[in-house]
Parts: sequence; C-alpha cells; structure tokens
Amino acid sequence: MIAESVISKVKKQNHMLPTRQIALSFLGVIFVGSLLLSLPIANAKTSTSYINHLFIAVSATCVTGLVTVVPAQQYTLFGQIVIMIMIQIGGLGFLTFLYILLIKIKRKLTLNSKIVLQEALNQSSMNKLPHFIKKVLCFTFGVEAIGAILLSSQFISRYGWIKGIYFGIFHSVSAFCNAGFDVLGSQSMMPYQNNMIVNLTIDFLIVAGGLGFIVWFDLADKIKKYFKCRHQNRRPLFKTLTVHSKIVLTMTSFLIVFAAVVFFLCEMNNPKTIGNLSPFDQFLASLFQSITLRTAGFASVPMDCLNDATKLMMSIVMFIGGSPAGTAGGIKTVVFAIAILLVYHVYCGRKEITVFSRRIPKHVILRAFTIMFISLMITFVGIFILSISEQAPFIDIVFECVSAFATVGLSASLTPQLTIVGKIVIMILMFIGRIGPITMVISFARKSNMHDGKKEIMYSDGHILLG
Repeated sequence: MIAESVISKVKKQNHMLPTRQIALSFLGVIFVGSLLLSLPIANAKTSTSYINHLFIAVSATCVTGLVTVVPAQQYTLFGQIVIMIMIQIGGLGFLTFLYILLIKIKRKLTLNSKIVLQEALNQSSMNKLPHFIKKVLCFTFGVEAIGAILLSSQFISRYGWIKGIYFGIFHSVSAFCNAGFDVLGSQSMMPYQNNMIVNLTIDFLIVAGGLGFIVWFDLADKIKKYFKCRHQNRRPLFKTLTVHSKIVLTMTSFLIVFAAVVFFLCEMNNPKTIGNLSPFDQFLASLFQSITLRTAGFASVPMDCLNDATKLMMSIVMFIGGSPAGTAGGIKTVVFAIAILLVYHVYCGRKEITVFSRRIPKHVILRAFTIMFISLMITFVGIFILSISEQAPFIDIVFECVSAFATVGLSASLTPQLTIVGKIVIMILMFIGRIGPITMVISFARKSNMHDGKKEIMYSDGHILLG
C-alpha cells in the first residue's frame, strides 16, 4: 500500500512537467498580448487582422523582432507599451516563470525535479535560486536604466523630452532582451547609422543580454577576488573564470570579430549598404550588424540590399546565436563550441574532449549534438514549407527562417509579404526557438539524471561502417 501511494504521488507530481508549465506560461502571455493589441485603443489606424496582432505578440514574447506591420505606424502608445512589456517578460520569462513555479509548487517538488531545475539554472543549491533571481532582476533593470539614459540623450534632441525618454526606455529594453523591436519607423536604426553613442550603447546592451547572467556574475565575483588578492598571489583574471565563462567569452569574441570582418569585406563596395560611407562609418556599421547577429535584430543597413554571400554568413552566425542563461536565442555558443571541439578531437584521435584543461562530460556532448541536430531539422522543415508557400528568392527564405528560429528578427523584407501559411510557420519557428532549446535541455537533464532505480540493459557492440 505504501509503495502504491508513493508511485501514485510521483505520477501526480509529474502530471504537468515544469517545462510544459513554462511553455504554457509563454503561450498565455502571447494570447493575452494579442488580445490587447487587437483593442481599438492599441491601434493608431484601422486595426489589422488578428493574425498580424498574434504574429507581433509571438515575436515580442519570443524576443525576435520580426514584424508583419510597422509597430510605430500601427500601434498607439498603449499598444507599444504592451509590446515592451511582452518583450521584458519574454527576455526574463523563463527565469521569472520558473521562480513563480518554484513558489507555487515548492512543497510538491521531488528530489529529481529539484536536480533538473538546479541544472537548468546551473545552480549548486535550490536555496540559492531566490537570491540568483533577485540578482538577475537587479542586473537587468540596472543595465537597462544605463542604456535608457544614454539613448535618451540622443533621442531627446530630435523627439523632445517625453518622447525622447520613452524611446530611450523602449529601445534599451528591446536591445537588452535581444528583441530587435523599434518604434522609430520602417527604417529602424538606419537614421542613426553614423551615431556612435546610439550604435555603441545598443551594442553594449545586446552583448550584456546575450552573454548570459551566469557569465556576468562569474566575472563580477572573480574581479572582486582579483583586486582583494595580494599582487604577488594574483592569477590572470581569465584563468580564474569557470570553464563555461571561458567558452562563452572566447566564442562570443571570435564570432563578433569574424562576422564584422566578413560583413565589411562583402559589403564595402555595395553602394546600397555601406559602400558610400566613410571608412570609420563602415567599421561602425559592420560592428553593429555583427553584434546584432547575437539575436538582437536591429538593422542599420537595409537587409534586402545585402549580397547573397553576406546573407549566408549572417544566417550561419544567427543560427549559432548567443549564450545560455541569457536573453539571446540560437543553438548557443557553447553548443557550437562543443561541436567544434568534438570534430577537432576526433581528427586528433583523442578519446576525451578537453578544453581549458578540463574534460567535457559525455552526457553534455550528447545533449549539445541533440540540440543542434533537432534545431537543424526544425529549421530545415520551415525552409522547405516556405519554399512551397512563398514566392521569394531561396536565400531570403533561408535568412527569414533562421532569423525566426534563432529569435533574431532581421528580415530581408519578406515578413510583411508572407502568406497565412508563411506567417504560421514563422510563428511556430519563433516559439520553438525561444522555448525549444530550454525545454530540450531540461528534458535531456531529466533523462540523464532520472533512472527510477532501473538499470540500463547493456547490449553487445554492433559493427557499423561510417564514410
């Protein structure tokens, strides 16, 4: 009887997985947001179709930035504030909803569920989660406040005090959450193409959100210890960081430099993008577009005028995306780094994958490749369907689908022209891109940590030919 009651209790506890509750929470925000955007008070002109409002709600909550209508023209101040709130919830939604979930079901959590949640947030103790969430909120609002002040200083002179401050707040939230939404009009950031303060501020906000909270907290902790330590006992700051932070910082730096250089080389002679700019402005625009590929989605040059080679490079970098435990999307820099390390170690004939004098566990490698494979398959299906439903160049369809799945928001002017089928496919890609990687990681963590006391059957090896 006792055993049956325990089994029954476990089944009830696992009836609704935490990952499903998080996904349903996002769906709830999207649904409520789409209804609010449909209200007459939210529309500056005749309300568009509900599917467009739903598309904007999905894009905002999934911090993507793809739009079927121009927010600055379609929505009133009320509608724009609704979008900004959805962006903020979307950027911090996973952590926020997870924290609420912990409060609601704390007494019902099994030990295995706690292990899953700890691994999802990379925390060593459940007791530290509330403190971690508070640090995330303080860091987020602090960085967004700094960004809002800097951006407002540039917008006030053009739009006045009230509108300038509002624009500063909106674009600071959008940039930090890697959303890519703007309320400046159909030209996005193109009017500020050569404005160093606007460009560098948005660059900083994108990187701040895309690096991941864990990396920032690790940096802050190690910097404090570095200056407290006596000079003769100091180790180089980078060596004191965790392996995760080292991988994230290394990959992020490499991708930013790589994308900026390739963008510059491919577009330097293109008069429709940066060909007519001064060398410094070309560098500024190249850096801006490189950093915005971290899944932010702001554009300082017209995306539809880019060369095909540039679009292909941007699609690859967008697919990689930002880093875990942050506001960015994509398969994540760490997953891509593990893939490169595995290929390199196989080439070298090594059995173990090591980085920075540390071994990467096999279950982490399996998760990384599973995430990458599933992400590729989902994106491929989206590209296949849009190739049938849309009349557009293939490279633009690839660019759009990758941008949607990686929650970037850059568009080669295809989104406003999408058919109903195309809009639905892009919405699904955006939702899976925002929820999928997190859900997959947690699901794999459950499978790797939960065996319910059952031993796996070990079969004899099968001989398979490769290549």
